Amino acid sequence: MSVDTANGEDLHTAMVDQLVSDHAEKGLVMRPEVEAALRSVPRHLFTPDAALAEAYRADQAVVTKRIGDEAVSSVSAPWLIAEMLGQAADAIDGGLAGRHVLEIGSGGYNAALLRELVGPSGSVTTVDIDREVTDRATACLTAAGYDDVVVVCADAEQPVNPGRRYDLIIVTVGAWDIPPAWTAQLAENGTLVVPLRTFGMTRSWAMRRTGDRLVSHSQRLCGFVSMQGAGAHEVRYVDVADGVHLRLDEDQKVDRHAVGALLAQPKTQAWAGVSLPPRTVLADLDLWLASRITDAGQQFVVLTAQQEAVDAGVVAPAWRFGTPAALDNSALCYRSTLRWNDDDMFDLGACAHGPDAASATGRMVGQMRAWLDSGSPSPVLHVLPAGTPDGDLPAGTVLDKRHSRFVLTLTPA
Repeated sequence: MSVDTANGEDLHTAMVDQLVSDHAEKGLVMRPEVEAALRSVPRHLFTPDAALAEAYRADQAVVTKRIGDEAVSSVSAPWLIAEMLGQAADAIDGGLAGRHVLEIGSGGYNAALLRELVGPSGSVTTVDIDREVTDRATACLTAAGYDDVVVVCADAEQPVNPGRRYDLIIVTVGAWDIPPAWTAQLAENGTLVVPLRTFGMTRSWAMRRTGDRLVSHSQRLCGFVSMQGAGAHEVRYVDVADGVHLRLDEDQKVDRHAVGALLAQPKTQAWAGVSLPPRTVLADLDLWLASRITDAGQQFVVLTAQQEAVDAGVVAPAWRFGTPAALDNSALCYRSTLRWNDDDMFDLGACAHGPDAASATGRMVGQMRAWLDSGSPSPVLHVLPAGTPDGDLPAGTVLDKRHSRFVLTLTPA
């Protein structure tokens, strides 16, 4: 055994051990079959241009193709792959053994893991729009001994194998909408796992099909390279101050000068007056805020900022890479950084700029308290075809896309 091979095996073992430990820290349990697949597939064979240490980092994707500065293809971070495979296995009664799977977005590694999971009586087809990517995936899969995975070069916005149904479709690129072809190719009660941009925030949603509708079973925060081809939808960034931007994921119109004028006014901050333990998970709070802001008739946007703008006190967002914000003519209000007390507990806050800043922060911290008082409810996403009448939609916050109508519900526990 060569030194490199031995080192690779040690790194591989350590990576999976770390993933299992990280799952437990999040309150998740890694399914035994997912752990077995992760231990079976040598990840470095799918990242041949990366060092072994890079290939086996549990928290890092490996970019395999760039166009300029933009990453357009990658082998996803192992923690995210593990969580999405777990979502898929949890959502399918009886697990993945013997299932027929379509993967949209080909890096090779995830397809190999899926091949392990479905076993000899199942099948895996992986598709990508980029011939360079599919050729690379084919070569890596063959080198790793998974030459029975079917690799297709096509735009998955359209049916890959017309008339064929899959038990699972798993998407490994960031999507803005769900095209009819994906639902049509799912078996009845089949599962779609997709990183979907929802109110400007990407979640991996595991959804089950019932007729022409999808209903979510679980969701996880995530990030992926964006979809190419007919399903692409550009994320727009509007500069509103030095180092401060609004990220617009829908067909929103924003007057950057008007928002800049709001930001130029003094900052007002308010606190929810709560004491939460450090392990409190706030991921679902942002979707709660998005739904409440939208339902109130305000414009929901996502605020991002460079570190220099945060250090200078221009803004104080909860997360500078993307914080939910409410915008109208009289205020820009967003979730702010946490306030910690001497007992290692924290409070939630909101900041606002503009003539109605005090009222805006009061409304937002009230929405935060309402989320906590409701038992911190988890979101459920319903996806229905475009054109579905309002009367046929479940009660919730509606977001219209090109092919679909999304309805987000957060029912108090």
